[in-house]
Amino acid sequence: MKMRKTGIALLLMLTMPFLLHSQSENVDLVMVYKIKQEGSRNSKIEELAFGLTDMTGPRLTGSTGNNRGNEWAKKKMEELGFQNVRIEEAGDFTRGGWDNIKTYAAMTAPYYANFACNPVAWTGSTKGLIKSEVVLVDVRSEGDIEKYKGKLSGKIVLMPTTTTTPYQINFEPLASRYTDEELKALTKESISAGRRPGGGQPYDLTAMMAQRQLRSKVTELIKSEGAAVILNNSGTYNIPRSSFGGYSAGNPEPVAELNIPMEAFGRIERLLKNSVPVEMEVEIKNNFFASPKVYNVIGEIPGTDKVLKNEVVLLGAHIDSYHGGTGAADNASGCIVMMEALRILKALNVAPKRTIRVALWGGEEQGLYGSRGYVTRYLNDQAAGGNKPDFDRFAAYFNMDNGSGRYRGIYLQQNEAVRPVFEEWFKPFNDLGASTITIRNTSGTDHQSFDRLGLPAFQFIQDEIEYDRG
Repeated sequence: MKMRKTGIALLLMLTMPFLLHSQSENVDLVMVYKIKQEGSRNSKIEELAFGLTDMTGPRLTGSTGNNRGNEWAKKKMEELGFQNVRIEEAGDFTRGGWDNIKTYAAMTAPYYANFACNPVAWTGSTKGLIKSEVVLVDVRSEGDIEKYKGKLSGKIVLMPTTTTTPYQINFEPLASRYTDEELKALTKESISAGRRPGGGQPYDLTAMMAQRQLRSKVTELIKSEGAAVILNNSGTYNIPRSSFGGYSAGNPEPVAELNIPMEAFGRIERLLKNSVPVEMEVEIKNNFFASPKVYNVIGEIPGTDKVLKNEVVLLGAHIDSYHGGTGAADNASGCIVMMEALRILKALNVAPKRTIRVALWGGEEQGLYGSRGYVTRYLNDQAAGGNKPDFDRFAAYFNMDNGSGRYRGIYLQQNEAVRPVFEEWFKPFNDLGASTITIRNTSGTDHQSFDRLGLPAFQFIQDEIEYDRG
C-alpha cells in the first residue's frame, strides 16, 4: 500500500470546510508539504497493516475474528491518541454468528491429491470425516433434476452449474493501472454506475435469474436427498463467498458446502465426464452461535471552533471481510489508510475547526449494515420521523473500498457543484497521477448509505491492482 494515496485523503480532510457553493478553494500548501513529509518519513502503514491482517486474521461479519478485529482497531485508535473511541452497535445481524473450526478435503481415488479450500460462509458441518464417491450433478434444465433422485444420499456432489462460463485464457496482467485513455473516458458523463470504463462483461438479467432459480431447485434436491457435501468452483482467485441460498439464524444448518480451486474442480469434473470414478474424503467443522449485533469502530479528533466543532467530516472503510484470507485488499487497506490519516493529523498537532471522525464499518459485505446503522443513529431515521439534528451538521463523507491501488481521482456522484473544490484540492497531487474528476456515480460500498439521503459522500477512483484477489 502506497503512502501517496493517504496523502490525498489527508488533503481532502484538511482543506475542509466543504464549500458546496464555492467556485474556488484556497489550499494550504504548507500543510500539504507537512502531510507528505510525515507520511513518507514516519509512515505507520506497515504496522497497521500487520495488526489488522496477519495478527487479527479474517473478519467475517458475526464471527469471532470480526470481534477480534474490532477490539484491535479500538485499542490501536486509543494508542494513537484518537478521542471518543468506541465499538458502537449498528444493528442486528439476521444471519447469526459463524466460525469455521476445521476444513480438510482430498481426492483419494483414482489417486491421492489434497486441496487448499474453504467452506462457504454459513454452511453446515459434515458428520465427521466423510469418505464417499463424487457425483457430478450436471443440471442444465429443470428436466435434468429427475435423473438424480435416489442417487445422492451420503454422496459428495460436484456442482458444475456454479460455473456460468468456461475458463478463458486472459493475456491481460493480473495487476494493472488505469490507462490515460480509461481515465479520460471516466470524465465523460454516464448514466451507468461502475468503476472501470468498459470493465466487466454484459449480462442477461433474465438468463441470470433463470439460472438462480434452477440452482435453487437443485439445492433443494441435494438437501432432500441427504447429500453429504456440495463442491463449488471457487473461481480464479479461490475467494469463498456466501452460500447461494443464504442462511438465517435459527434455521437448520445447511448442507456442508465447500469451495475448491478452479484447477481441482476442473480435474474432478473432467475425470467424471470421462467415466473415471472419483472418491474424496472431506471433514468440515463449523460453529453456529446466537445471532450477534453488527458493530462499528469509531474514533475522532474533536473540532476546536466554538461554532463549527459539532460539524463532522467523516471518513471510513469497512472492517469486515470474508474468511478465506486476511481481508487485506477488501478492506483492511481502506481501514488502515483512514487510521493513518488521523494518525498523521495527530502527529502534526492539527487542531481542526470541525470534528474529523473515522468509522470502520461492520457488515458491509452483507448489505452496508454498519454505515446504514450509523445513518439511522445519527442522521436520519425514517421510522422516527426523518432527519436528526446531526443531519445539518454533516460536512462530508470520504470512503475507500477499492483495494490497495493508488488514488487517481474521485467520483462526484453527480454533484457538479463540488467540481471546482475538488479540482483545487487535487492539484498538489496531480504529479502522483491523481487528477481525474468524474461526474459519474460509483456504487457497491458504504458511501451509498449517505449519498441516498442527498448528503455529500464520495468514493475515490483507485487503480484496482489485484483487488479481485481478495
